[in-house]
Amino acid sequence: MAGEIPDLHAKVRTGTGKGAARQARRNGEVPGIVYGGGVDPLPLNVPFNALMKHLRAGRFLSTLFNLKVDGHDDVRVICRNVQRDVVKGLPTHLDLMRLRRNSQIKLFIQVEFINHEAAPGLKKGGTLVVVRQEVELEVTAGDIPEGITVDLAGLEIGDVVHISDVKLPSGAKPTVDRDFVIANLSAPSGLKSSGEDDEDEGEAAEETTEEAATEE
Repeated sequence: MAGEIPDLHAKVRTGTGKGAARQARRNGEVPGIVYGGGVDPLPLNVPFNALMKHLRAGRFLSTLFNLKVDGHDDVRVICRNVQRDVVKGLPTHLDLMRLRRNSQIKLFIQVEFINHEAAPGLKKGGTLVVVRQEVELEVTAGDIPEGITVDLAGLEIGDVVHISDVKLPSGAKPTVDRDFVIANLSAPSGLKSSGEDDEDEGEAAEETTEEAATEE
């Protein structure tokens, strides 16, 4: 289970329609709504500054939040849409969806590398080149992993770690349908031949380009 699910504080918005939404914005709040989970939709107001902090942190649409509303039980939600002002780009409305424990969602999960001291390639002066610090997985809302672990034990210079080499948490699967690279052990610069350099750098550049295009 994920150890740190950030809180998203909100309060119930009294009144509906454009008038109530405009009043919320004048009060330094962003109107929104939370729906799903077999419960009636609930109009909300979220503090503007707190919302901007979460937005600036990145991955907002793929982050699980613990929604806290006075007078209501905490519930896990994920944002499905953020409407923005067409001129200033500031948030003007957000849609939140309640999640059941068996809901399938896509989240970016942190990658942890262990057993550096047991990697012969690192002992020989090789460098661990991390291609992905986190991996997007499809997981169950009630069983979100804290991270995935890459064991470096036994890895030599030139070895490459693919997603297929990693034991994923039960019920989790990558959202990218190919055996992408997570990391590799690069030779010390002094030991690389120019041919190996060019080949390795070309492969890394191709991998990075493909990943960027996929994630966009």
